[in-house]
Amino acid sequence: MSRPAAIIPEFHFSAMTEEDGADIAEWRYPPPYDLYRWPSWEQMVAQGKEFGDPHIRAKQYTSIRDERGRLIGYAQFFPMVGVVRLGLGLHPDCCDRGWGTAFTQAIVREAARRSPNSEIDLEVETWNKRAIRTYKRSGFVITDKYKRQAFHKTVTIYCMTLRKDKIQ
Repeated sequence: MSRPAAIIPEFHFSAMTEEDGADIAEWRYPPPYDLYRWPSWEQMVAQGKEFGDPHIRAKQYTSIRDERGRLIGYAQFFPMVGVVRLGLGLHPDCCDRGWGTAFTQAIVREAARRSPNSEIDLEVETWNKRAIRTYKRSGFVITDKYKRQAFHKTVTIYCMTLRKDKIQ
């Protein structure tokens, strides 16, 4: 029996506000994805961590809303020399609805619009088969494997790079 076709929302990008950042810091995913939660908003602001820092938030982060204006995700566009590294998150209530590929592709289009001549890549922990499958469907291929320190522990990472023929 096949799953019914997902109804994919429209994805609208806007500047991430402080209120959006505070909301995202409250998102809680079920196990095993619960390790992806952010520290509390107060900690993020006090430590100047990621979107808790207003300058980083303005330069690298965007909120993603549906057609009703509901905050359903975010993206980070981390600039490197000749590369834009993506970070992304979908609201926990929006996961497992079949939106992942369309969501990722919308973020890729936005990255290409912002940095038209840059390669696009992302990192994903090697155990996260759900995300890896979504990224492959979105046109990414595994190009490297390494270890790095994450919030929760040292993790094994795949770097996945967008195939040139998938930039729309």
